[in-house]
Amino acid sequence: MDGGTRFAELRARLAEINDLTRTMALLSWDQHVTMPAGGAAARACQLETVGRIRHQTFVDPEIGRLLDDLRDWSEQQDYESFEASLVRVTRRDWEKAVRVPADLQAARTRAAALGYDVWVDARKHSDFQAFLPALRQNLDLTKRYIDCFEPGDEPYDILLDDFERDLKTAEVRRIFDYLKEHQAPLIAEHAHPHEPTRGPFARQLQEQFEREVVRAFGFDERAWRLDPTVHPFASGTSIDDIRLTTRYFDDNLDGLFGTMHEFGHGLYEHQVDRGLERSPLARGASLGLHESQSRMWENLVGRSLPFWRYWFPRLHELYPHAFAGYDVDRWYAEVNTVEPSLIRVEADEVTYNFHIILRFELEQELIAGSFPLEQLPEEWNRRIWEYLGIDVPDDRRGVLQDVHWSSGSLGYFSTYALGNLISAQILDKVTADIPGLEDGFADGEFAPLRDWLREHLHRHGRKFTPAETLERVVGTRKIDPEPYVRYLSGKFGEIYGTALSSQ
Repeated sequence: MDGGTRFAELRARLAEINDLTRTMALLSWDQHVTMPAGGAAARACQLETVGRIRHQTFVDPEIGRLLDDLRDWSEQQDYESFEASLVRVTRRDWEKAVRVPADLQAARTRAAALGYDVWVDARKHSDFQAFLPALRQNLDLTKRYIDCFEPGDEPYDILLDDFERDLKTAEVRRIFDYLKEHQAPLIAEHAHPHEPTRGPFARQLQEQFEREVVRAFGFDERAWRLDPTVHPFASGTSIDDIRLTTRYFDDNLDGLFGTMHEFGHGLYEHQVDRGLERSPLARGASLGLHESQSRMWENLVGRSLPFWRYWFPRLHELYPHAFAGYDVDRWYAEVNTVEPSLIRVEADEVTYNFHIILRFELEQELIAGSFPLEQLPEEWNRRIWEYLGIDVPDDRRGVLQDVHWSSGSLGYFSTYALGNLISAQILDKVTADIPGLEDGFADGEFAPLRDWLREHLHRHGRKFTPAETLERVVGTRKIDPEPYVRYLSGKFGEIYGTALSSQ
C-alpha cells in the first residue's frame, strides 16, 4: 500500500478521534454554562466514557503501525506541508499517549468533571475543606500520570510539557526570576490606593457594549457564542463554532476585560487554516502562544489609550451617570491602576505575573509533597503577603478563586505569564510591520492586527512546535521577558509621569 493511501487512512482515523475530542469539549462547555447542577454525576460518567473511548482509539497499535509505515514517506514531503506536519505531530502525541493507561486517563477525566461542581459550591461558601477531597484525588491522579513517564530533570517538566511542549521548569524559573527582579520595582513605584467608579452598571448594557466591542474585533454570530459562567473560558467544537464565556458585575466593568481575553483565545482557534479541520493540527501551538493572544486583546489592545479614545464616548453614552465628570484620560488611568489585589483575573498588568509565579511555585511543592495538603490555604496566603503585601480574608478570594485545580490542570498557570511576555514580543513585530497600527485603534480599526495575526500565527495551527512557531512570528525561539518589562515601564511611566528604566 502506497504512502498516500496509508496517509488517507491515518487522516480518517484522526478525524474520528478529533470528533470525540470536540464532543468532550461540548459536554464540558454545557456543564459549565447551561447544565443544571443535578446533572453533574451523570455528566462525569459521560465524559469518562467518551474520554476512555477517545484514548483507546488513539493508542490503538494500528495508529502506531500507520505512523511507522509513514515515517520515510512523510520525511520526503515538504516540512511545512500538511502531510509532514500531521505525521510529525501525531507521532509525538501518540508516543506520549501510549504511556498512559486508559483507565487512568478515564479516571482523570471523571475526577475533573466531578471536581468542577465541588469547586463551584466550595468557592461559593469559601470552604476549602469541602474542596479538599476533590483536590486530593486530582493531585493523586496527577502524580500517577507523572509516573507513566521516564523521570526527567524535574517531575513538573512532564506537566509543563502538556501545555508548553519542550519547555523545562528550570527555564520558566529563570524567566520568572527575571520578572521578580524587574517587575517588583515597578510595583513599588506605581502602586497606589484607588477608589474606582462603582456604577451601578446594568447588565443588559454591559452585554450590549461587550458585543459591540468584540464584533469590531471580529466576532460573528454565525460562528461564535458569548455566554455567562462562573469562571470564564473559551471553547468550541470546530473552527466555525467558537464558544466564549464571561461574567458580569453590578458594580464594575471587569467582565469586559475577561470577554476581550476570551476573544483572543477564540480568534486563534477561528483563524486556523480550514484545511487543518478535524485533525490534531486545528488548534493553537501551545498554551503560552494561546495566552499571548488573549492577553494581547485584553491588555495591549483593550487597556490602550487609542482603544479608549474610540470606545469611551460610547461607554459614557451608555452610563452617563456613572461617568459624570470623566474624560478618556481619567478612565484610561483608572483601567490601568496599579494596586496589589487578591484576584488573579482582575489584577493589573504590573502585578499580574506575581499571581502566576505564586501558583507556579505552589504547584511544584504540591507535586513534591512539601507540605500537608491541608496547609495549602496557609501557604497561599503567606505567598500573597510575600509578593503583594496584602492579607487574604477568605478562601474564596484566595486558594479557591481559580477553576484549574478542580480539573487537575496542574502545569497550566505558568502559560499565562509566558503569554504576557510573548504578547509583547509579537506587538514589537506587528508595530514594526504596520506603522500606525495603534493609531488605527483610535479609529476603531482592528482588522489590520487581526489579519496580521492570522497570516503569521493563527493559520499555522499546531503544525510546528511552539519554539518553531514563535520563531516564525518574531524571529527567535526564545521567550524573552525584556520586551514585556520594557512595555510596562514605558506605559506606566507615561501614565504616572515617571521614567523608570526596565534594566
